[in-house]
Amino acid sequence: MIERPIHLEFAHRVVFTRNAFSPDNAVLGDVLARAGDAESCRVLVFVDGGVIGGNQNLLRDIARWFTAKDGELELVAPPVVLPGGESCKNDWSLVPEIWSEINRCKIDRHSFILAIGGGAFLDLVGFAASTAHRGIRLVRMPTTSLSQGDGGVGVKNGVNFFGKKNWVGNFAVPFAVVNDLTFLNSVPERARRAGIIEAIKVALIRDRLFFEEIERRSEELRNLEATALEVIIRRSAELHVDHIATSGDPYELGSARPLDFGHWAAHKLEQISGFRVGHGEAVAVGMAIDLVYSKRIGIISGEDCDRILALIESVGFTVFDDSLDRREDGKLNILKGLEEFREHLGGKLTITLVPEIGRKIEVNEVDENEVFGAIEELRMRAFAKSP
Repeated sequence: MIERPIHLEFAHRVVFTRNAFSPDNAVLGDVLARAGDAESCRVLVFVDGGVIGGNQNLLRDIARWFTAKDGELELVAPPVVLPGGESCKNDWSLVPEIWSEINRCKIDRHSFILAIGGGAFLDLVGFAASTAHRGIRLVRMPTTSLSQGDGGVGVKNGVNFFGKKNWVGNFAVPFAVVNDLTFLNSVPERARRAGIIEAIKVALIRDRLFFEEIERRSEELRNLEATALEVIIRRSAELHVDHIATSGDPYELGSARPLDFGHWAAHKLEQISGFRVGHGEAVAVGMAIDLVYSKRIGIISGEDCDRILALIESVGFTVFDDSLDRREDGKLNILKGLEEFREHLGGKLTITLVPEIGRKIEVNEVDENEVFGAIEELRMRAFAKSP
């Protein structure tokens, strides 16, 4: 046997700006210049169709921005607009459509793909980019609070298959992430709020002081005040990138996935609701299930559990959804998310739980009866709060 270690080093760049395509904004150009091969700086742009509605001049602004960079950057074709939202990850035909555009425009490994859109759209385009020519340099430009603070700054790509979240996918560090905070002004309220729950999640597993800051700003966040939202998105992005870069397992070769706290139930809830429940809303419910479960088995105190649930609700989320009641073969459908999560991990079941705010533990067994009890507690909590 011949065995040699292979060491690779990637720079994970996340840049914050506003009005990225205004004539005097040089951020994107500076990012692309870091490649050091400006003579080959050809760019193909894909845009989430859902973003266009709130940004009627976006395609024009992109074209004008690149025109002003003539000689430095080449926009190889008009921006390609494709459907966004979670449904785009359920449509495999979009993957070869993106490949076709890459092929038609003769995009190679020294070119760039710029993807502008929400988290699901970035997952889709990222997967296509990372598999064309064994990987084309990708610049992500997330447009929602969820993607700017969490999914869009990660290293995962994926599409749904066999009715399962991200069944087809891979890991690829993007060349850069450009968070244009101006996009948050034009997305629906639901898309602005979703990132708050992922900020709470990462605070729970990594940073008690950040959790307390979210608590102090909870009323502002409930009202989606811009300054508060931007502050927590920046910190959330930083904590997510820190975890990816320093945890020692950026490609998730092990079974532990702390950033997926609450997600085993969230992913299944999205699926069984027919994606009526968005990712942020599903994570709120998934975290609530794991928190109440932890309280029931003695991992977290009742006081801390209630404090966290109160924060989740105070920023505008609910902790129960009727889809949790759906059954198949006499068993709660949501519980099948545990086996699907284990299967997706590729090893033994490993669930992240929170014993106290700012600290995490991993467990390898889950008592389904206590999960059922947690869901019943959350049902009663929701009933007590209903008008």
